[in-house]
Amino acid sequence: MSDLLNIGASGLRAYSRALATVSDNIANAQTAGYARRTIELREAPAAGDIVLSRNSIRPGGVETVGVRRSVDPWLIEDARTASGDSTRSSARMGAIDATERALDDGVGGIGESLTRIFTTADQLAADPANPTLRAIFLQSVDDTATAFRRTATTMDSAASGVAQSASGTVDALNTDLAALEQVNLGLRRARAGSTNEATLLDERDRLVDRISSALPATSSFDARGAATLTASDGGSPLVANGSVSTVSVSMLASGQLAYSVTPGGALVPTSGALAGLAQGADHIAAQHSNLDALAAQFASDLNGWHQAGFDGNGNPGAALLSGNAAATLTALTLTTDAVAAADTGSGNGKALQLAILRGPSGVEAGWAALVSQQAQQASSARAQDAAASTRRDGAFAARDMVGEVDLDREAAELLRFQQAYEAAARTVQVARETMQSILNIF
Repeated sequence: MSDLLNIGASGLRAYSRALATVSDNIANAQTAGYARRTIELREAPAAGDIVLSRNSIRPGGVETVGVRRSVDPWLIEDARTASGDSTRSSARMGAIDATERALDDGVGGIGESLTRIFTTADQLAADPANPTLRAIFLQSVDDTATAFRRTATTMDSAASGVAQSASGTVDALNTDLAALEQVNLGLRRARAGSTNEATLLDERDRLVDRISSALPATSSFDARGAATLTASDGGSPLVANGSVSTVSVSMLASGQLAYSVTPGGALVPTSGALAGLAQGADHIAAQHSNLDALAAQFASDLNGWHQAGFDGNGNPGAALLSGNAAATLTALTLTTDAVAAADTGSGNGKALQLAILRGPSGVEAGWAALVSQQAQQASSARAQDAAASTRRDGAFAARDMVGEVDLDREAAELLRFQQAYEAAARTVQVARETMQSILNIF
């Protein structure tokens, strides 16, 4: 009779825990990073002798082995790889979009201002003594220099924005690395198979997911589930043997980004948000360099053309521009008489010669090529970003199919364990009533 009571009591304990597990699944159905849990039950036989037979097996009821998470390590790793590629592509795309906005070819942009210089020079060639046309020409030169400076400022702001994003990402990464070590400590202390252990494992996986989306990392786990992380690029330890490394970022004079890990050294990520931001910074720096080269060419070409002519007073032309980079390009202050529209042969000869600078190697053609190149790179980056996002979504869907909570299934499980719990309670009741009947005989 005591065995019947033990069987019933073991059922009450086991099915109570099973109901709690199902309740956790239902409550966390929409919780990101939550892996569905199942309770593992097994028969609990008890060996021993009874009055009429030796070496018999008495049924011992049911017992819980532990809580098991529904996860697939391969799918989890694949999802992390896809997420890292997607965040890299997205971060790079943001920098390319910012560059495209900076290289504005619309009203008031460099392209329109350059065209206005040549258009005004053509008008000036038709009436070289007209002071209004001379003033308009000088204004067009100043507008173009202003457009170069404005574009350079916008690109500097874009570079600073990428650097700030990188700094914020690094700060979040270091926070997650420190949090992962705290989770490791909790896992080493948690009871195996407990709900607390499952909760810590969920948090561990969430942290490793976030870390992998910022920086490619190789993970390994000990017998208690504690994680060891190593940077995939360079092999620097991030979280290992109870110590946590620190990642840092610095912005170079060129606007490019440099990462390092302490202890360790230089870090060159090829995936994740940090890689995308570094590649975006490289893109901005390259386009800024191209812009500076165009600004230097513009100043050199226009000054060379103007200084080879003669102004309204018959004097050699003065320089129109100062500075050899987009950010420093400035139109010098000249009077309308100082415009050198004449050459040795005629009063408008030099104004006519300005059209030569519109050739395929001129600044106007160079600017058009820069804008076209930027558009092509932006289009290619968008296609890559779309492909990476699709790949990530597919990997996430495959991973979630294993660990997601299906409320219909949980409802069926809830009903099954409720009935099992009621059966165990009825077993205890029958044992109690039977024992009471036996006692009532005496």
